[in-house]
Amino acid sequence: MRIIFMGTPDFAVPSLQAVAAEKEKFEIVLVVTGSDKPRKSKHADTEPSAVKQAALALALPVYEIDDVARPDFAETVAAYRPDVIVVAAFRILPPAVYLQASLGAFNLHASLLPAYRGAAPINWAIISGESETGVTTFFLQQRVDTGNIILQKKTPIAPDENATELARRLSVIGAQVVVDTLQLIASRSVVVSNQNDALASRAPKLTRDNTRLAWSQPVLAVHDFIRGLALKPAAWTTFRGKTMKIFRAAPAELAVETLSALPGTLFVDQGRLYAKCLDGWLELLSLQLEGRKTMEASEFLRGFRADAGSSLCV
Repeated sequence: MRIIFMGTPDFAVPSLQAVAAEKEKFEIVLVVTGSDKPRKSKHADTEPSAVKQAALALALPVYEIDDVARPDFAETVAAYRPDVIVVAAFRILPPAVYLQASLGAFNLHASLLPAYRGAAPINWAIISGESETGVTTFFLQQRVDTGNIILQKKTPIAPDENATELARRLSVIGAQVVVDTLQLIASRSVVVSNQNDALASRAPKLTRDNTRLAWSQPVLAVHDFIRGLALKPAAWTTFRGKTMKIFRAAPAELAVETLSALPGTLFVDQGRLYAKCLDGWLELLSLQLEGRKTMEASEFLRGFRADAGSSLCV
């Protein structure tokens, strides 16, 4: 079965490697990925995508593109005569492209659809306090993330697991689901199920605006927000006019009377840093102040005076 694989970031790499490992069943005739990006390095001008690096290591042909709506891209895809197009963390494909696959094109999505349709499902599942998520493969259709479901695999979300850690786990789980999906298609034994739009939720693209911390929220909500955005792009606030990113935190109980403190108030106790939320305190463990390196809170306190009464911008 002839496969065109499309993907760009680290999340897609285990799926590419898993399909390539089944070479007796599946032939990857082309790997499509985003173009090399500028790199801040003295040794190289550009940096290839994670998928390109993996494809080259597997000696697979690579085609780079950023504008998938270009008419010649559909022609290129057609020239490779794909039976199936596999998409994992790539761009939104127009019908002119995905309809070139004779047996169908499917996407690997990092949620249990129809929950968390959109660009950032892993992040929003954690931010929303979910205890379970998973991956879904579904056939592409014109409306984004709405196609008929082929397979799903569930997994719990640990209470302290962050988005980077969960993405790594889901990429491995998803790789096996991609292979299982291809095997179903190859054997002509796919049984699909429709998505219930009434149960759908959104996972919009992360922006500067929607990644800002709101200290007026309950402790657990703020904790989920921080781990849902860690390690990248990271939840942010401001400290004395500078952006501060928070990478790791934990709900805390303070023995002192601090109930009257306003949300965003900082408290320092025995070399540990706490921030007030709506209903309690959160210990800040790892952070980065604008213009500085990432550091543990104890290191931050050695270099910056943040006495009780100092505050983060709400």
